[in-house]
Amino acid sequence: MNKQFQYVKEDFVCKNCGSRIKGGGYTNHCPHCLWSRHVDVNPGDREAICEGMMKPVGFEIKGKEYVIIHRCLKCSSTTKNKAAKNDNFEAILQL
Repeated sequence: MNKQFQYVKEDFVCKNCGSRIKGGGYTNHCPHCLWSRHVDVNPGDREAICEGMMKPVGFEIKGKEYVIIHRCLKCSSTTKNKAAKNDNFEAILQL
């Protein structure tokens, strides 16, 4: 199993809030509501068969970076994703 990050630049419509998101290659969640989808086994591979909605359930601070914790509502898988500069910081703090 390859655990290296795969750069995938793709736009998407958030299935939670309906926002149109312009992907930057590292975008894996909506910057407005912070929700994601369970589409990867390893970052960027798009090999997950689950495709469930990933709810932002918390955050942690690693050094000077915020890391968002997501939990899949379909299979209960938990992932951690770095917050992006354009993420809604108020939404992060509300977690």
